[in-house]
Amino acid sequence: MPIPSRRGVLFGGAAVAAGALATACTGNDPADDAPAAQSAAGGGDNEKPGRAVTIGFSAPAADHGWIAAITKNAQAQAKRYSDVTFRAVEPTNDINQQISAVESLISAKVNALVLLPNDGQQLNQVARKAMDAGIPVVNLDRIFPDKLSYRTWIGGDNYGMGVAAGHYVGRRLKEKGVAKPVIVEIQGIATLPLTQERSKGFADALKTHGFSVTAKQDAKFTVETGNQVAANLLQAHKKIDALWNHDDDQGVGVLAAIKQAGRKEFFMVGGAGSANAMREIKAGGLLEATVTYSPSMAASAVKVARLVAQGRGMTDLVELQAPQSITLASETVTRQNVDSYLPIGFES
Repeated sequence: MPIPSRRGVLFGGAAVAAGALATACTGNDPADDAPAAQSAAGGGDNEKPGRAVTIGFSAPAADHGWIAAITKNAQAQAKRYSDVTFRAVEPTNDINQQISAVESLISAKVNALVLLPNDGQQLNQVARKAMDAGIPVVNLDRIFPDKLSYRTWIGGDNYGMGVAAGHYVGRRLKEKGVAKPVIVEIQGIATLPLTQERSKGFADALKTHGFSVTAKQDAKFTVETGNQVAANLLQAHKKIDALWNHDDDQGVGVLAAIKQAGRKEFFMVGGAGSANAMREIKAGGLLEATVTYSPSMAASAVKVARLVAQGRGMTDLVELQAPQSITLASETVTRQNVDSYLPIGFES
């Protein structure tokens, strides 16, 4: 998983209906088969073409399934609009190269900029430069510390991911009648705020069921490390009742280690919502659920950037302008609803 920090107004929860963004910010061309377009619906006047705009886009290199899906979702959504020219710069994991790339978009005078920074702190200044130049920035996922550096932030809910996973684990253990469960947690990178938020949400939710985490270790968001960490935890705990893995990409390695060890006495919950994880869930194996942190947020970012650049708001909201921040809800995918989520799952 990437290195974001998530903040904002809950969108898709109590205050705003879950489909508001998709309904309000629709495309005007027929839907294609891209994952980003699966849930698009009619949205009043916003469905009609508006003023032609150019949207610049910059993101890290696609060396991770979730990051690759971010770019694909953004590209697919932009293609839906006859009034949008999508100008993406070369993806890179080098901070200085991304700064230079964003500066090139500023020089090109794009009408809006969708930016997923490698590091929000280090790209804060160039994002502020864009805003000062009159180019609204839609800050995707990894937040800039200076609110003057972005017009709208949109991303997922890390704390909510932990809460969703914790409640699923707690309820399942109660159903199974387990009194003193061994609960194992495999994190991404332990020092990151996003990981700490996920772990806190997990612990808080478990506490409401009378449970706590027995052991946790970080796996660096890689398949290889996920495999190594899972193997170590399996060796250290001869009996496990439940396991939560923060990231479905590293989960490929976690599942491989579990299968290699021949362990079947526990159930597992994943994180992020990869198609690979969803197929495992559908097959009815050890992986019972995953909690979403969907890269479809990139498609929503393009939708918002288009509206902001055209001076339009979301037709399902009373306010005339798009919100300043949008936090997407973390949803729980199980065997019962997996078919509904598979179309927007990303490939690990």
